[in-house]
Amino acid sequence: MKPAAQADGNLIDMLDRFAAGDLVAFEALFREYQGPVYGWIIRIVRDRGAAEDLTVETFWRAWNARARFDPTRSFGAWLRRIASNLALNHLKRRGAAGFSLPDGGVNAAAPQNPAIEGETRAAIARAFGELPPKLQAAATLALIEEQPYGEIAAGLGISVNGVKSRVFRAVRILRKKLEWIRTD
Repeated sequence: MKPAAQADGNLIDMLDRFAAGDLVAFEALFREYQGPVYGWIIRIVRDRGAAEDLTVETFWRAWNARARFDPTRSFGAWLRRIASNLALNHLKRRGAAGFSLPDGGVNAAAPQNPAIEGETRAAIARAFGELPPKLQAAATLALIEEQPYGEIAAGLGISVNGVKSRVFRAVRILRKKLEWIRTD
């Protein structure tokens, strides 16, 4: 294993080469960051096919914007920001249709009637899908994916307080839309 300083030096060299248009450096960065970018996008859009397309689009845009990339900055954060913008645009285009919840019960601790659980899951998914895209992304990442607020803030390009505000507003809207659900 290479010492950290040498590894950092290699990364900076690779980022410099990428910014200068070196396709080999870009391919190496693509291999390194493809999984994390896809993982981030799928947490937001909740659709595998769309996440695959948006991952490719993220790297396409990164390649086209390489001259504006500052090699002294975090490449991962830069990619995540591009991916977040594309994911938010996807949510705007998609609208309320297509939002899905992860597998598992709405309330795993209390077994329920499958018909009622299915209706409840559908109502929650519909309510999440109807949120404005910025609130939907923050709420999905925080409430469903349980991502740390700092990571959400970095990915969405807002402050931690901005994430908290969006999640709070989303929860208020969700409570209003779902007040008929009782979890007694």
